[in-house]
Amino acid sequence: MTVPENPGIVLVPHTHWDREWYEPFQVFRHRLVDALDRVLDMAEADPAFRFTLDGQTAAIEDYLEIRPQHIERVRAAVRRGQLALGPWLILLDEFLCTGETIVRNLQLGWAGAERLGGAMDIGYLPDMFGHIAQMPQILARAGIRHAAFWRGVPGSVTGHSFRWVAPDGSSVRAEYLFDGYGNALDVLLVPDEIPRALSDYRALTRSRWGADPILGMVGTDHMAPRADLMDLVRRFDSPDFPITVATLGEYIHGLPDDGDLMWVHGELRSHARGNILPGVVSIRRRLKDAMAEAERIVGEAERVSLGVPLDRTAPFLDLAWRDIVESSAHDSVVGSGTDETVEQVASRLAEAAQLGRAVRDQAVREAALEVPSDAILVVNTLTSPRTIVVETDVAAPSDGLAVSATLPDGRRLLVQESDRAPVVLGDEVWEAADVERVLRRIHRRELFGQEIDRYEIVPGRLTFWVARVPSTPAFDLLALRSELRRAVDAHQGPWNVRTLAEPRRSVLIPVPVGASGSTAVRIAQDPGDAPGGPSGPVPRATESRLDNGLVSVEVLADGTFDVRGQDGTVLRGVGRLADGGDRGDSYNYGPPAFDRLVEVPASVEVRVVESGPVRAAVEIDRRYGLPAALSEDPDRRSEEILDMPVRTRVELRAGEPFARVSVSFVNVVADHRLRLHVPLPRPASHSSAEGQFSVTDRGLTNEGGWGEFPIPTYPATGFVSAGDATVLLRGATEYELVADGAELAVTLLRSVGSISVNVHPLRDEPAASQIPIPGGRELGSEINVDLAVLPSAGGWHAADAVRWAEHFRSPGLWRHGSAEPGAALSPARSGIEVSGQGVHVSALRAVPTGVELRIVAMTPEPTVATVAGPHEDATTVDLLGRPIERLPAASVREIPLRPWEIRTLHLS
Repeated sequence: MTVPENPGIVLVPHTHWDREWYEPFQVFRHRLVDALDRVLDMAEADPAFRFTLDGQTAAIEDYLEIRPQHIERVRAAVRRGQLALGPWLILLDEFLCTGETIVRNLQLGWAGAERLGGAMDIGYLPDMFGHIAQMPQILARAGIRHAAFWRGVPGSVTGHSFRWVAPDGSSVRAEYLFDGYGNALDVLLVPDEIPRALSDYRALTRSRWGADPILGMVGTDHMAPRADLMDLVRRFDSPDFPITVATLGEYIHGLPDDGDLMWVHGELRSHARGNILPGVVSIRRRLKDAMAEAERIVGEAERVSLGVPLDRTAPFLDLAWRDIVESSAHDSVVGSGTDETVEQVASRLAEAAQLGRAVRDQAVREAALEVPSDAILVVNTLTSPRTIVVETDVAAPSDGLAVSATLPDGRRLLVQESDRAPVVLGDEVWEAADVERVLRRIHRRELFGQEIDRYEIVPGRLTFWVARVPSTPAFDLLALRSELRRAVDAHQGPWNVRTLAEPRRSVLIPVPVGASGSTAVRIAQDPGDAPGGPSGPVPRATESRLDNGLVSVEVLADGTFDVRGQDGTVLRGVGRLADGGDRGDSYNYGPPAFDRLVEVPASVEVRVVESGPVRAAVEIDRRYGLPAALSEDPDRRSEEILDMPVRTRVELRAGEPFARVSVSFVNVVADHRLRLHVPLPRPASHSSAEGQFSVTDRGLTNEGGWGEFPIPTYPATGFVSAGDATVLLRGATEYELVADGAELAVTLLRSVGSISVNVHPLRDEPAASQIPIPGGRELGSEINVDLAVLPSAGGWHAADAVRWAEHFRSPGLWRHGSAEPGAALSPARSGIEVSGQGVHVSALRAVPTGVELRIVAMTPEPTVATVAGPHEDATTVDLLGRPIERLPAASVREIPLRPWEIRTLHLS
């Protein structure tokens, strides 16, 4: 597009298509098909018509599933430059998924658009609720030089564009949709008044546009292009005020180069000119947990299946990633849709996890075929050596013996044993005429979830012994049937049928495993004084104290606890729960004017559940009397009080410098927010939160200005750190520094009953329609939140929080072997190893050219990543897999990284 010398307005017809929201996906798709039918008709009828399809390829793919006969019409429109697709697959919420999911989103969207004729090279993010700090680098490393969006831009930006800079120094030119993504709708509202409206709008916004033409976005949510658009353009286009129609890419690429743009660094979460709706981080907690679980499992599947042929894994993993990416949409994972929409998103995430689990477990199962049945295969999915605590059950030792665990090199490992499991699985009396029916329970060799090891028939009694791994080589069901018939003919009285399992005992074993590696651990029975005891401090617990030599916990009378770190830092009163009312909605927390905060439990009970030598844990049961809901006056909580028990498990493991904390409860009340508090030794002036390839510093306040109170609640994914406290997280979680920075509050639950409310105490305008969402109250839902508290006077960097957060959320994998017992254990194996201060591995997966490795320098200082493994050839590629630089051949290579740099390698 050539910009006229006399700039006027460039209209960009578009639609913002929320794939699912206040209606489920298929209902919105029905409208989408009608809208895109019109787009194609208008494009073919008028060569000057243009349409930008919202930056997401999924919309056109959804359309073509219903209208497959129109695929060539779509390709032709793209080739003519009339239809702009991509670059994303879906318009995501950037804070509620991992950085890796964002990369896969871009890869899927770009590839899909290319198949249909080409992708729009603009990072279009029109309606995201703020933007992550590393988005400029993600776009730049895909060859995209421009972005365009609305929400989150600070008030200091006074023009319509600026240069957006990522933490590593990468930047893109950002087109700021300061009046939203539908700013030209009002200009065209009354056709006869268009010239005056154009003149008025130019006068109102002249300071922002300068000499550039106005960008007029003609479209909004779920909107087809108006049929008379091109007629209006021709009617009112004039030399005094030129009107041009273009795609968003044509407008941006047609602007003159401007090297004097304002620079804006890092994440964009200002409320200055748009609501960023921060409450979506804490609504429908279980949906966020499902996202994190699916991402973790599918990532594990990619790592453990590196040696499996791609045709056996890629089709399943591709489906899984598509499910995850589709679920990351900003009106999907946020949970601000109707209950039926949320159920569909949850189902999609469950399917992604199932696909990943199938690939992962098959790879581990096949590897375990070489491991004797009296041993366990332990797999490390991380690219650094670590100790994995294996929790499994084994045959219970005979009296006077103990369970021992031995590595292939002969080293003995520590073992923590628990009580024996029950052995009687069935004990019934049958009449002789019916006793043969019990054989219908047997499927080949399986009975009651285990396998028949042997059986015994004596007059009036049939006994089965079952085991996880039978010691006998074969079982003949037909022989059993014949033998039982003869015995029944001889004994016509009652028959006692018993099914007995071998005595088993749960054990915990800390197993050292190499980077991307695996090892077998033989389980045997030895005298209790056999070697293999602890070589250093081990976790121990009483009702008032836990200690593992690195960190200690003192349990207090009110159910809170003090945590002392290995450097002597003490966090006092950790775990206080604070419950307050919430009259808000799925988008924003809303405090009642006359709130009743509940912080003191009605009762506290503490008991020791484990006391080493591998793991020590106590459970703290607290009961709270909470108001049942809001009253008829939404500014007051109900006088009805309901009892809600909350269980907190505090756990220490050998070798870990943090306390694991698990909070679980069944939510019995509505319209409230429940938070866990971590008091700090001294007030903190800022917090640091890990998420999406960076650690972002945030202050105690946020910038307001639009009409939404800038409540300083923020998202974190891997950890949040403030002062001397770092809290490790499983997935996206809301937090806030409260009491003037003296306490870190982590939201466990927000329970509300409406998508949006018309009158909100912290927001001027509704965020959507006031549609009830009973499921948003989470009544009767079991809530489980896992986190860990890591005290460290040096903050997150000194605490090595990036490494420990990865360790915390990646438990490792293990499986019993299935080869002949007693065989020699194969040596432990290692794979690709990545080391370096602050170096994080985001992806490790098989690709047609070999192995793709994505690393991130999660550090504010330059660092060096050391990559070692079986692959000598390496090529640096961009985020779309396009080669950039071939590296010298080496089995161990050192790769300098800038602070916060994302680097992708293809290894072969």
